[in-house]
Amino acid sequence: MDGREQDVHVGASKYQERQGIGTAAQSEDKDYIEPPPGPLFEPSELRSWSFYRAGIAEFIATFLFLYITILTVMGMNRSPTKCAAVGIQGIAWAFGGMIFALVYCTAGISGGHINPAVTFGLLLARKLSLTRALFYIVMQCLGAICGAGVVKGFEKRQYERMGGGANVVAHGYTKGDGLGAEIVGTFILVYTVFSATDAKRNARDSHVPILAPLPIGFAVFLVHLATIPITGTGINPARSLGAAIIYNKDHAWKDHWIFWVGPFVGAALAALYHQVVIRAIPFKSK
Repeated sequence: MDGREQDVHVGASKYQERQGIGTAAQSEDKDYIEPPPGPLFEPSELRSWSFYRAGIAEFIATFLFLYITILTVMGMNRSPTKCAAVGIQGIAWAFGGMIFALVYCTAGISGGHINPAVTFGLLLARKLSLTRALFYIVMQCLGAICGAGVVKGFEKRQYERMGGGANVVAHGYTKGDGLGAEIVGTFILVYTVFSATDAKRNARDSHVPILAPLPIGFAVFLVHLATIPITGTGINPARSLGAAIIYNKDHAWKDHWIFWVGPFVGAALAALYHQVVIRAIPFKSK
């Protein structure tokens, strides 16, 4: 990188396959050659404005994500009856819909991660550098903290009384249940990200137009429907951290490790499955 403006791809790297979420898949010819993995360290990124622009985009996207979703959770908790509120389905739609909108908006700038687990999975697949991955995760966490903080600023007493949207393992479920739900839920999300942005999709289903943010947002929606009753659905360490820091009650921190370990394990398994089983990259001849 020489500081000039560049097109930003999944992981925001310069390699051909790392295309932006929502862009058309590349065609596959018989002589298709797998692009080389991205470098682990790319110090020249630090001199490029596109690097910092991408981090700012991740901050703003995660800020807006927490702002809308936590407000939705607070609105449901504040209603006198569940029938008068949006319910679990409404919360799931808020999370899934915001991911759809924000991935669509930021894909061409940062790759539209909005989630440290997604960033971690793409890092393991060598689709972005460690430098960029760490920067993204920091900006995502800061954005989440600010988003939850703005919601608390509207009505501090109500916010604290209603739980602040913090993720906790629900009564009647064990820590193992919560961890398993987070692992599987994040696996579904990150596997969808890999599949929806696969550069070789065009070789298999070029007749099907693909808008990657749609299946990603829908995956988030479905996972929330399934796991809100168990953990409130984390599958995004930044979302869980932001809500926990602003709410800052003991029970919000008691099981907080689950909402980091679970998503990172799920993301690692999804990256392994996609790269080794689906793409069979380690077994391809040079």
